[in-house]
Amino acid sequence: MEVFGSGGETSEMRRGLLYILCAQVMWGVSPAFWRGVVDVPALDVLAHRAFWTFIALLVVHLVRRSWADVREAARMPSILGLEVLAGVLIGSNWLAWIWAVNNDMVLEGSLGYFITPLVSVLLGVLVVGERLRRAQWLAVALGAASVVWLTVDVGRLPWVSLFLAGTFGIYGLIKKKVDRPPIDMLAIELTVMLPVTLGYLAYRTSSGHDVLFAGTLIEVMVLLASGVFTAAPLLFFAGGVRRVPLSVVGVLQYLSPSINFLLGVVAFGEPFGSGRLVGFVLAWTGLAVFTADGIQSVRPPRRR
Repeated sequence: MEVFGSGGETSEMRRGLLYILCAQVMWGVSPAFWRGVVDVPALDVLAHRAFWTFIALLVVHLVRRSWADVREAARMPSILGLEVLAGVLIGSNWLAWIWAVNNDMVLEGSLGYFITPLVSVLLGVLVVGERLRRAQWLAVALGAASVVWLTVDVGRLPWVSLFLAGTFGIYGLIKKKVDRPPIDMLAIELTVMLPVTLGYLAYRTSSGHDVLFAGTLIEVMVLLASGVFTAAPLLFFAGGVRRVPLSVVGVLQYLSPSINFLLGVVAFGEPFGSGRLVGFVLAWTGLAVFTADGIQSVRPPRRR
């Protein structure tokens, strides 16, 4: 099977790979970015992130003259209802990740994104009624074993991992049910969040605690840049998945939690003993089984 075509197809494939790599690297280094606001309450960071991301996407839609598409989709009750739920899920996911980064739990957060594909598979069985192959069941079992092991080793559930994986897994399930461009859907989700966001920011400003007026220069710069930092990888990823086979996309998606993991261990010095190592190895093995099975399933049969 030829993965790369010829001529224009090869050029498009390379561009798609570059887009996905850019997205994965930006998501991977996000703990270092959010460390710039480590002393800012997580709710404040979330409010600013949601507001400035809305502004960034609004500018993109105005340049593309596509805001009408967003309004059209938002008028459909079935889509709007799902997008309200999606907005709650992605907002809570962002909040949990920011909190984890700022409380020295990057490793636990990275585990959440490692097991997200396995959670998505399990949701497919429980919600959609999909049937799993043996290898997929093995991958899910290894992911569950990882959570159980870490619970016993640490003495508590890795709730950050489970929350991140659960919210993002359900968020992805909603995206499969809404056949619209991701950039349009995210704009609706942020619009749904906007009244609460503006209300919270107004409250913090009136009480003299808004970080834009009371924070350091670095904190202000990080928050102002958070919109572009959030929107850019989403746009890169959306552009990449249209040009690259899903089997390749699936493998590349493990790059960002791998970078998160390395930052947690090497840069931030989070504890990583033998017990945690066993838990992560179980999760990584499950991902390896899942990925190998996915690649095998999309290969065309050999010609005799």
